[in-house]
Amino acid sequence: MTDKVQFGIRVPEFPLDDLRGAAFRDQLFGYLDATHAPYASAWVADHFFPWFSSVDQSVDTLEAMTSIAYLAARYPSLRWGSIVLSQGYRQPALLAKMAATLQTLSGGRFILGIGAGWKENEYKAYGYPYPSTGTRLAQLAEAVQVIRAMWQEDQPSFEGKYYQIKDAYCMPRPNPLPPLLIGGGGRQKTLRIVAQYADWWNVPGTPVEEYASLLQTLREHCLAVGRNYDEITKTWLTDCLAIAPSTSAAEKQAQAAPLCGNGGITGNPDEVAAHIQRFVDLGVTHFMLRFADYPSPAGALLFAKEVMPRFR
Repeated sequence: MTDKVQFGIRVPEFPLDDLRGAAFRDQLFGYLDATHAPYASAWVADHFFPWFSSVDQSVDTLEAMTSIAYLAARYPSLRWGSIVLSQGYRQPALLAKMAATLQTLSGGRFILGIGAGWKENEYKAYGYPYPSTGTRLAQLAEAVQVIRAMWQEDQPSFEGKYYQIKDAYCMPRPNPLPPLLIGGGGRQKTLRIVAQYADWWNVPGTPVEEYASLLQTLREHCLAVGRNYDEITKTWLTDCLAIAPSTSAAEKQAQAAPLCGNGGITGNPDEVAAHIQRFVDLGVTHFMLRFADYPSPAGALLFAKEVMPRFR
């Protein structure tokens, strides 16, 4: 695990205005063109229509893996990650092969984020079975074992309850191996899977106090399974970072942003940096940030200028 604090930018996968098709694409490209340079990574969510229920579910929504493949080529200075893929949407052997290919073609810039999946209406709309939470978590535990085997074994085979492979060659092997990020905050099962299999862990939007409590649970699972807790990179994501030169301007920005209803960070650079520092003090070394003033680049650029240097 690196101790260096890094910052990634969340890539909107659906518009928050009336743009469609090429207009939304061009808005997204313009935003990333203006903002990407100071950031270490970029992150794309895995949904087929908007995860935010207050948004019209029929608006244009970009698929995660094809978006990452294209954008990784367009913006070669960034590492690209999925935040997070639903294990139920892509058979894990195929996903392992896709990730290996993307890692090879990108020169080692892919981070595979995966989770149990949660959006029931999306599953059913696309014809996927939507089993119980316990079953989806058991599938996740098997899926990450399949992926690891595909990446690391010459002639991988796996016989699980939900997933099976036999002599599933995966060449070229990814080199280096993509970090395997597991997302979720379930204390009994998800965090145990993180302790067993994850290189990175992410939970979105959790307040500092709750995050600290989750870390303690993760420590306990690591102890139980014999895993070094410090090997796991801790990350944190927000879909609302409202930053402006003054507190009042940042608050107005947050009030106007639809995704800020779920909480986040709001303030001037000093206030935002202080909030980030609280997570850093807990051991977080990578942040995924969605700025409230999108499509304006002002917030992302102000953060890069006034906040990032404090964590170098």
